[in-house]
Amino acid sequence: MRLIRISTNYSSYLTQFYTKHPELVTQPYQIQHQKMVLDCFGWADFWTNSLSKIGYEVWEQIANAEPMQKMWAKEHDVSYNDQNWLTDITKAQVKFYKPDVLFVDDYSSFTQEFILQLRAECPTIKLVLGWCGAPYSDASVFSAYDIVLSNIPELITTFQALGHQAQYFRHAFEPRILNLINTAHKPFIDCSFIGSIMPGKQAHNQRAILIKTLIRETNIEIFCDVYRPTAKGKLLNNLRAFVYDNVQSISKIKLGKNILQQIPKIKNYINMNYRPSLPNQLDNIIVNKANPPLFGIEMFQGLYNSKITFNNHIDISQNSASNMRLFEATGVGTCLLTDWKDNLPELFEPGREVVTYKSVEECIEKVKWLLDHPQEREAIAKAGQARTLKDHTFAQRAIQLNEIIRKMI
Repeated sequence: MRLIRISTNYSSYLTQFYTKHPELVTQPYQIQHQKMVLDCFGWADFWTNSLSKIGYEVWEQIANAEPMQKMWAKEHDVSYNDQNWLTDITKAQVKFYKPDVLFVDDYSSFTQEFILQLRAECPTIKLVLGWCGAPYSDASVFSAYDIVLSNIPELITTFQALGHQAQYFRHAFEPRILNLINTAHKPFIDCSFIGSIMPGKQAHNQRAILIKTLIRETNIEIFCDVYRPTAKGKLLNNLRAFVYDNVQSISKIKLGKNILQQIPKIKNYINMNYRPSLPNQLDNIIVNKANPPLFGIEMFQGLYNSKITFNNHIDISQNSASNMRLFEATGVGTCLLTDWKDNLPELFEPGREVVTYKSVEECIEKVKWLLDHPQEREAIAKAGQARTLKDHTFAQRAIQLNEIIRKMI
């Protein structure tokens, strides 16, 4: 069975990665790809490693890694449109690989139209798997999947109500990471939060409120990619918004639209479906406290370095424990302090393998108690790690994924 997973990485991670490794830009595709997956960002090559053991051939490409993707195109004599290089090269890669299974891990970059084109132009595809674990703006793409997998039970209910075939599928931990981080020292960060804080509908609003309070009441260390607008950035955004408003007004007149279409750069504003705006900004208390973000192996090292790490789920996962941090933190042996969810006992034993809270006051109390009781804290961390290595690895999820694929095909 041949499977290709088409995905993207955070743009901030890619910028950081190529800044650290500028020599890679001119290196062959395979060298760039191997270096990036060894950095263990996101799912990296975890599916390749686990599925290959049960008879799969797998390619996990990173569609928005521009130097890497354009190098692949050069090596395979593939032409592409500069405006659409991401999808043009991805389409060429899928057709080149001739997969049985297409696993779509980005519902924004790869639209319904694009997936349908792939199916039409690559007849080897027998099954399209989709993944969604966060809020989305356009639900049409899910119609192009044969089945939608999600780590959030609430989303499964939503997808099924919309008429899509959907199945609950948990995140996991890759044990190889333990050989890549430095475990020769004891944790030295009292309490950490390592992750995203994105305000907005069904995003991380509750998380932001809790972290703001934790900053005031504890010595929590925050590692997060926060937006810090510059005066120039604000000015440029206001200018773009001004141009957008005027172009939208003028383009309603046929003659005006024809004239605008002749003006480079301005014509791009005609079909824009959103008004340029600055990203939602976090409270200055969080922004001022935040350290630079940690990605990949550095993130896992940061988790290991923490005596306690704080977790709070995205707002869309209102009643369910679901995110990657549950397994990443416990996997490296960190004491996880996470918000109580109804299904958490299905994953970990609260109080013995992880620590939970139901309010900000309880969260603060638990942070202080765990720091004052190192032996109990370390026992919980070890028990949580043992549970993850026993029940929550990619090798186990691969068996479950294979069952879904075989059943669907």
